[in-house]
Amino acid sequence: MRKGVNGLCGLVYNELKGEPHSGDLFIFLNRRRNTIKMLHWQGDGFAIFYKRLEKGTYELSKVGLLTCEDVLFLLQGIALDSIKKRVRYSPNFVSKKMA
Repeated sequence: MRKGVNGLCGLVYNELKGEPHSGDLFIFLNRRRNTIKMLHWQGDGFAIFYKRLEKGTYELSKVGLLTCEDVLFLLQGIALDSIKKRVRYSPNFVSKKMA
C-alpha cells in the first residue's frame, strides 16, 4: 500500500492489462484486507481514495466488474454474496407476457 498514483497506474497497465485513463474505478486491497485504495481518472487528473479500518476487514469475494452499489456495500462492510436484489424494470428485458 505504499504506491502512489504512478505506481498504481503501473499496476493497472502491467498486471491488470487495463487503461487507467478509462474512467473505471480500480480497487486495491492489502494482504490483511484492512486497507483499501481506489484509483479513478476524473478527466483532468487522478483521484485516490484511501481508507484503513481500525477493526475488521474488507470482503471482496466478487472479482471483476462491480456496480456503484457493490462498491458502497464493500465500503460499508456488507458481504456482496449475501445481497439479494429484487427484479426491476430494464429496457432490455422483455417479459414472456409481452412477447
